[in-house]
Amino acid sequence: MEDFVGTINGIIWSDALIVLCLGTGLYFSLRTRFLQVRHFKEMFRLLFDGKSTESGVSSFQALSMSLAGRVGTGNIAGVATAIAFGGPGAMFWMWLVAFLGASTAFIEATLAQIYKEKHLGQFRGGPAFYIERGLGVKWFGVLFAIVSVISAGMLLPGVQANSVADGIKNAFQLDTWISGLFVVLIFAAIVFGGVKRIAKFTEYIVPFMAIGYMLIAVVIIAIDIKQLPDVIALVFKSAFNMDAGFGAVFGLAIQWGVKRGIYSNEAGQGTAPHIAAAANVSHPVKQGLVQSFSVYIDTLLVCSATGFMLLITGKYNVYNPAFGSANAAEFLYSGAQNVAVGPGFTQSAMDSVFPGFGSYFVAIALFFFAFTTIIAYYYIAETNVSYLTRKFESPVFNYVLKAVMMFVIMYGSINQAKLAWDIGDIGVGLMAWFNIIAIILLQKPALAALKDYERQKKLGLDPTFNPEDIGVNNAHIWSTITKNNQV
Repeated sequence: MEDFVGTINGIIWSDALIVLCLGTGLYFSLRTRFLQVRHFKEMFRLLFDGKSTESGVSSFQALSMSLAGRVGTGNIAGVATAIAFGGPGAMFWMWLVAFLGASTAFIEATLAQIYKEKHLGQFRGGPAFYIERGLGVKWFGVLFAIVSVISAGMLLPGVQANSVADGIKNAFQLDTWISGLFVVLIFAAIVFGGVKRIAKFTEYIVPFMAIGYMLIAVVIIAIDIKQLPDVIALVFKSAFNMDAGFGAVFGLAIQWGVKRGIYSNEAGQGTAPHIAAAANVSHPVKQGLVQSFSVYIDTLLVCSATGFMLLITGKYNVYNPAFGSANAAEFLYSGAQNVAVGPGFTQSAMDSVFPGFGSYFVAIALFFFAFTTIIAYYYIAETNVSYLTRKFESPVFNYVLKAVMMFVIMYGSINQAKLAWDIGDIGVGLMAWFNIIAIILLQKPALAALKDYERQKKLGLDPTFNPEDIGVNNAHIWSTITKNNQV
C-alpha cells in the first residue's frame, strides 16, 4: 500500500507540477506587469485596510489566517531539507519561486473574493466556488471540494499533530497522549468559537510566532555578521554552478529550491484563497495584494531566517548525490555530524550559539507553526463543507467536521502517520493541479479587476467594486457589500 501511494505521490508531485507552478508564476507576472514590484508599497498599506464585521474578517486577520497555513514546519524542516539535498544555492531558487508565486497568489485570492458567497452568515469562497461560478463547471468544483475536505480535514491534521507531539516529547519528555489531548482541547476551544475566534487567535499568535522566530535568527546572524556577505555570495554562486564544491548538486539546487519553495508559500495550491475570501474589503484586488505580500513574508523573511541561520553557523550537511559509487564521499559538506536532516539542523544552529536552548526553542516554534497550520486546515475543510452543503442552512455538518478532526488530531498524536502524510500530499497535489488549471482558464476577471482598481486609484478614489463593470454577472454578493460599505 505504501509503495502504491508513494508511486502516485511521485507522479502528482513530479517535475511537471514544478514547471507548471513556475511557468504560471512567470506568466501572471508578465500579464500583471509585475504587480509584486509595482504595488509593493500598496501591499503594505493594505495590510491594515478593512474592518472585521459579522460576515467577514479584516484584511490583517485574513493575512494572519493565511500565514497560519503558509508558515509551518516547512519553514524549519523544509529549508533544511532543501539545503541538505540542493546545497546553499537552493535558497536562491526558493526566493525566485516566492517572487513569481506572488503574482499567482494575487490571481487566486482576487478570484476568491470576486466569486465568494455568504453561508450561515459568513463569507465563504475558494477554488470550488470560482470553478463553479466562473468556469460554470459544477462537477469540477464538487470534485475539488471533496478532495479538499478529505485532505485538509481528515489526513493532514493528524500528521501535523504527530509532529507537535514528537517535538514536545523530544524536548520535554512528555507522553504523546498528554500533548495530543492538550492540542485537542485548544483546537476545540478555538474552532467551536467560529471563524471570528479563529481570526482573533491567528491575528495574535501568527505575528508573535513569526517575529519571535526571526528575532532569534537575527541575533544568531548578527553575532557572526562578518560572515554574511560570504554566505550571500555562496548562495548565488551555488545557484548558478559557480562554486566547485557544490557543482554536483547544481541541478538539485533548482529542483529542491523550487519544490520546497512551492510547498512552503503555497502559491497556486488553492489553499490560501479559502481564507482570502473571508476578508471584508471594498474591492477584491485589495485582498489579492495582501495575499501576495504573505508569500513574501513566508519565504523571503521566515524561510530566509532559517537558511541564513544554518549557513552562517555552518550547522548543515549537503549530501553527495553520487554517494554509493566508487570513491564517493557521503557529504559534499558536513557541519552537523550525526544530525538527521530536518529540524535537527536548526536545533544545532541555535545550540551552537545558545547551548541547551535550541532544542527547546525549536520544539516550541514547531508547536506553534504546526498548530496554526492545523487551524488553517480546519478552516479550509470547513469552507469546502459549506460549499458542499450550501442548500442546507444547518451547522450540523460543521460540527461533524469538528468532531472528526478532534479524533484525527488525537489519533495522529499517538501513532505514526507516514501513510496518512503521503495520502494527504496526494490530496494537496491534486488541489494544486485543479486550481492552477482553473485560474489559468479563469484569469480574465482577476486581470480586469486589477485594471479597474488601478483606474480608480489614479482618480484618487478608495476603490469599490461593481462586478458588472468588468463583465462579471454572477457575483451578486457584491451589490450588498457595496451598499454596506457606502453606509
